[in-house]
Amino acid sequence: MNLQGKTVLITGASRGIGRAIALKLATAGGNIAFTYLGSSQAEIKETEDALQQLDIKVKGFYSDASDFSSTEQVINDVVQEFGSLDILVNNAGITRDNLLLRMTEQDWYDVLNVNLNAAFNTVKASIKTFLKQRSGSIINISSIVGIRGNAGQANYAASKAGIIGFTKSIALELGSRNIRANVIAPGFIVTDMTNHLTESLQETWKKTIPLNRVGLPEDVANCALFLASDLSSYITGQVIQVDGGLLT
Repeated sequence: MNLQGKTVLITGASRGIGRAIALKLATAGGNIAFTYLGSSQAEIKETEDALQQLDIKVKGFYSDASDFSSTEQVINDVVQEFGSLDILVNNAGITRDNLLLRMTEQDWYDVLNVNLNAAFNTVKASIKTFLKQRSGSIINISSIVGIRGNAGQANYAASKAGIIGFTKSIALELGSRNIRANVIAPGFIVTDMTNHLTESLQETWKKTIPLNRVGLPEDVANCALFLASDLSSYITGQVIQVDGGLLT
């Protein structure tokens, strides 16, 4: 799983799953560009410092991935700064959970914009570079909620299901140019987004997981490293569930 000399761009990587993916791919030698939007300066510095200790090139970019112009500029800046773009990880995401009866239009549009439109923006802006290189690995982070749905998360489920359909489509379009696109669908992963859940509720979730533990960001990162590396060179258009068997 050697990524020496490869350039990786990860959206929303200043904390949680995104940071874990950045660190994992950096340990394999990948040079890391990452985007951030709502993170604190402390979180951004902590991520940069941790990555720089791994003796790779690293740079953070402020960017709103849901805005195409901003995204296109970041892609251009990454290629100019690093000389290439080999691996794209679409990780940025938000939730605005509520029952459909109470969900506002803004809650719907915000989640679709950040979770789904951002994936379109980054891939669209990266295609020319990938085509020129005749290589590339696109890894889009979805969720098991995008496969089975979840009450109170109609907007989130729709965005994550959209990512799956989008990824399978671009895998068919770009495969002949040696550009791969795959999805990781995490299950219950302990992050800032799950910290608001009570300990008893987390225990209830754990009992439904065949491996009898909740997931860690590193579990998702390990899968991302596999999909980023040449060990997965004959894998494209797939959805890999990292959920401890929860959705089996």
